[in-house]
Amino acid sequence: MIGFVGSVYAQTNPANIKVDNLTDAQIEQYVKQAALMGYDESQLDGFARAQGVSAVEVQKLKERLAKIKRKKQQPDQSQRTNTTATTGRAVGRQVGGVNTTDSLQNKRNDNPDSVQHDDGKLKIFGADLFKNNSITFEPNLRMATPSSYIIGPDDEILLDITGDNEASYTLPVSPDGMIKVEYVGQINVAGLSIAAAKSKIEQRLSGTYPAIRSGRTNVSVTIGNIRTIRVTLTGAVSKPGTYSLPSLATVFNALYASGGPNKNGTYRQIQVIRGNRVVSTIDVYDFLANGIQQGNIRLQDQDIIHIPVYGARVQFEGEVKRPAIFETVAGESLSDILRYAGDFTENAYTAKIKVLQTTGRERSVQDVYADQFANYTPKGGDQYIVEPILERYANRVSVLGAVFRPGIFGLESGLTLKQVLEMADGVREDAFLERGIINRLKADNTSELINFNVREVLAGTVADIPLKREDKIEIASIFDLRAEYKFTVQGEVRFPGDLPFASNATLGDVIQKAGGFTEAAKNARVEIARRLQQRNADDHSSSQTILVDIKDGILTDPTIALQPYDVVSVLGDAGFRTQRQVTIEGEVLYPGIYTISREDERISDIVKRAGGLTTYAYTEGASLKRTGMSKLKAEEKKEKERLKKELEQDSLDAIGDNNKNKQDKENDEENTDSSKAKSSALAKVSQQGMTAADVEPSDLVGIELNKILEKPYEKGDLLVLDGDIITVPKELETVKVVGEVLNPNNVVYVKGKNLKYYINQAGGFTDNALKKRVFVQYANGAVKGKSGGYPEVKPGAEIVVPKRAPRERMSAQGWVGLGTGIASLAAIIVSLLR
Repeated sequence: MIGFVGSVYAQTNPANIKVDNLTDAQIEQYVKQAALMGYDESQLDGFARAQGVSAVEVQKLKERLAKIKRKKQQPDQSQRTNTTATTGRAVGRQVGGVNTTDSLQNKRNDNPDSVQHDDGKLKIFGADLFKNNSITFEPNLRMATPSSYIIGPDDEILLDITGDNEASYTLPVSPDGMIKVEYVGQINVAGLSIAAAKSKIEQRLSGTYPAIRSGRTNVSVTIGNIRTIRVTLTGAVSKPGTYSLPSLATVFNALYASGGPNKNGTYRQIQVIRGNRVVSTIDVYDFLANGIQQGNIRLQDQDIIHIPVYGARVQFEGEVKRPAIFETVAGESLSDILRYAGDFTENAYTAKIKVLQTTGRERSVQDVYADQFANYTPKGGDQYIVEPILERYANRVSVLGAVFRPGIFGLESGLTLKQVLEMADGVREDAFLERGIINRLKADNTSELINFNVREVLAGTVADIPLKREDKIEIASIFDLRAEYKFTVQGEVRFPGDLPFASNATLGDVIQKAGGFTEAAKNARVEIARRLQQRNADDHSSSQTILVDIKDGILTDPTIALQPYDVVSVLGDAGFRTQRQVTIEGEVLYPGIYTISREDERISDIVKRAGGLTTYAYTEGASLKRTGMSKLKAEEKKEKERLKKELEQDSLDAIGDNNKNKQDKENDEENTDSSKAKSSALAKVSQQGMTAADVEPSDLVGIELNKILEKPYEKGDLLVLDGDIITVPKELETVKVVGEVLNPNNVVYVKGKNLKYYINQAGGFTDNALKKRVFVQYANGAVKGKSGGYPEVKPGAEIVVPKRAPRERMSAQGWVGLGTGIASLAAIIVSLLR
């Protein structure tokens, strides 16, 4: 990346520099700028004072630079500069004594000036060229010195003498343009090209080295370290100013360093002014469109690059490969601008381009046709729009359904229905041959259906049908015209479910596809339920049933042919049972999982098998959990969840919902059953003061273990079922109080205290408490409500205080209705008294 020193001069007055206000990066840039001018770090104070920086700021600058170096732990300058041991000649070409490999990459900052068009979509063509970090236009400082290179002060000439005489010299060009050669003296080379300087040096050296004339001694003159030149950029530049550049820099190097033209600058007529004369005019579009850098000359000291404002610009948008804003020059046609835009895309409508123009008074629209592109002259402000092609086909027909190759086909002249079916490789074996359909668009784009007999069209026994554009031929499958045939296998098979219908399938085939029988069907039977094809009105049968026995896991008649929709139910053996288990946990001697040993086994039997109760067992808190009790139907569970959410809504929301339901009922006599059910459910819940907890089912069965153990096999000693969980807790010493109390918590159980005592221990009722609905849930799962008095409280019990349903305030309309009713009643009473 080409660097620049001139930005200091163009952007800031050095005399006003305040080191404390500079960032580390700015200080490093300042040091590199000094290096480009030939000042190393030890001479930095002299450079700064020459710029007008005060002595105080110079000292701060040196201290700050030392601090930055310590922080970065940079290696010594000697480690960065690679020199030869014998001659001291620099290996890499340098600018002003500083290697340019890094410094030239860090001088250019990204241009903050936006070049995007005001509409936020289109950009100026070429605007990214000088802001693209992948294209630096960095001059090649390692190339052989061009013979046309003009030597000037601060250049370094490498003079090599070989042959009969051997010598090498590194000769700096003095400010007055002189070089000093040992044994020869001073030679003026300023303003000479390399070729002219070599000829002059050879002539002067021939007096000291006579072998030069005979050709036995050769002279080589090249440039070592090159000088810095100063170039000024003016006009519509992103960052105008004076820039210090390597003497090998070209116009593009300077443009890149300055960020190129700004949003008003031209890309077509950039001028290089030398000695008050325009020596080159650059058209950047030559490079952008063709890769040609015509006019990109090498710059000289004090050159001026001037960027005028643009002359005329046009917009190109739509279906072109490079939509942008393009600058036009005299003599260009619309074809040239289209070429800059990358030509049309694949989806472009190429027959014409729409152009929006401005006149002195208003805007206008016109079409430019393809045969006019080469002769049409663009005007400034033109907006060219390339529209996409139409989303339609000029000659498409479609074949869908039961053909081997469904899809779209080209409508050729005279194409018929039979021909297009043959192009689709014919109809499939499952095609419905009695009827096909052509869906045709009429002239007004309305649809028209044309039916035909597929079999007769293919056989040629009826007149073929000529096709038209956008015809859609539909050939149905026989499977599309009837319900899906299937078998259903359920019951004691390994893989129950639906199986696809197959002709000639037997009962044995279907059982085999279902994975065979389970162990429970070893000696059972199979029931086949079959649909009735014909049924009299007086016949009450809904299906035909066929029974087949199973002996030792083998069907007695596996050859029964099945029909579509047969339901095969494999029934289980009545005497077959899998192991069923019960879990007992808590305060028994041997808690664990026990297998039910007989059909009449009860709770007392399981406790006995578990070794009986421990010393700490609390029999009144023992419970039975029967998981099957909480399994609800899917519909019931969904409805309860809905009620739960509604019950947990805010009180005002509930009132609003009830009012809305009433108004809807008054205004609409055709309320749906679902709306009535909702209103009824909400009303019932509100009247009973239910909460969300009331909606949830419970798995607990209230048992009295102490009575069960005292009198086993009597009432309350339940038969155990598979999955039952019997829990015998330790002695409980607390009572839980929840719901509408001021401080829900656990209260220490006190024998003989009633329910009111525990309510008071929890802070008493809240204003929303529904006192008459208080209930107690005991540790064993039993529940008792307030019926004729508060229920007894036992250890481990939970006292639940429900919330009172919000009271509905009477609306103004309600009060009016009430007043009207009272007035009417009073009138009736008065009339009766008379």
